[in-house]
Amino acid sequence: MNAKERVLAAISHRQPDCIPFSLGFGVNPPVRKQLALLLGLQDEHAVEQYLNSKSDLVWVAPPYIGPSERNIKNADGSETDIWGVSRRAVSYGEGSYDEICHYPLAEIEDVSELDDYLFPDPDWFDYAALPEIIRQTQEECPRAVVLGNANIFESSWYMRGLENMMIDLLVDPELADAILERVTNFFYEFMKRCLEAAQGGIDIIFTADDIGQQNGLLMSLDTWREHIKPHHQRINELVHSYHAKVMYHTDGAVMEAVGELIDMGIDVLEALQFDAQGMDPCVLKKQYGDRLCFHGGISVQSTLPFGTPEEVTKEVEQRIAVLGENGGYILAPSHAIQAGTPPENVLAFFRAASRPLK
Repeated sequence: MNAKERVLAAISHRQPDCIPFSLGFGVNPPVRKQLALLLGLQDEHAVEQYLNSKSDLVWVAPPYIGPSERNIKNADGSETDIWGVSRRAVSYGEGSYDEICHYPLAEIEDVSELDDYLFPDPDWFDYAALPEIIRQTQEECPRAVVLGNANIFESSWYMRGLENMMIDLLVDPELADAILERVTNFFYEFMKRCLEAAQGGIDIIFTADDIGQQNGLLMSLDTWREHIKPHHQRINELVHSYHAKVMYHTDGAVMEAVGELIDMGIDVLEALQFDAQGMDPCVLKKQYGDRLCFHGGISVQSTLPFGTPEEVTKEVEQRIAVLGENGGYILAPSHAIQAGTPPENVLAFFRAASRPLK
């Protein structure tokens, strides 16, 4: 099988020749530098080529052609995205994370104020460029094409602020619902235009909303079911009408929500944070493996940063044995491979991932 066939077989619950592999959220810069030193790679481009060669998935997006005040780096070093949310790099020593420094809807008090805010417009993207972008990704080896990212709740609270949004869901649900609906309307039209322009070239639409933390859900299932689930259902129905698959990302302890996520219309659950409370690969596979493909599962909290190469190999073998039985698994880290992860562990991960199924 080639990479695309391998991924599509897994999603369709057919046994591929070997477990498909994905880099998930990638490898953070400090680890990239250590890999370059260990492997004798000359520059960032060589590291990027090396890492890209490992993945059976490839990401695409239409070019941005919208207003210059959005999707821009500001004079103070911050960056503003299409939603008007600004982020600034905050150092953690070896590298940095982009943290939100401006929530543009933080101060609004009434639904009517949303009419004065510039939400993203689907016209801000060049969809006609997508077929050629996709074609170029398939020249050397056909890989499964992924486009994202419909993160409805997250995009909403990025504008409003997480604390404000959580309070809104309880005391001002009209405002929360109005923001969520506007965000969904954008993603619906954006995804529709992408899928139409790609003419069948997109295999997977990546959607997301972190609804879990380390010890449980961020909100009650009833609250999620009423205010967030219907918006994702709408997007998922659109995606399936174009014969593409839905991959949904959430971190955290979400075991109690998995059945609802399937009902919502997802095909692949990502990122499988088994360090979180109650997350069990055996239970997931037994209860939901006939209806759900899994993506992720190799710990970036414990095994990859703090284990030995032998322990990394063992965890990969265990995940494949459980989650990969009869198809239905795409091997990947449970999030970005973090700074402080020994490059020897990353190489052990890659070696174990590339072994053919017995």
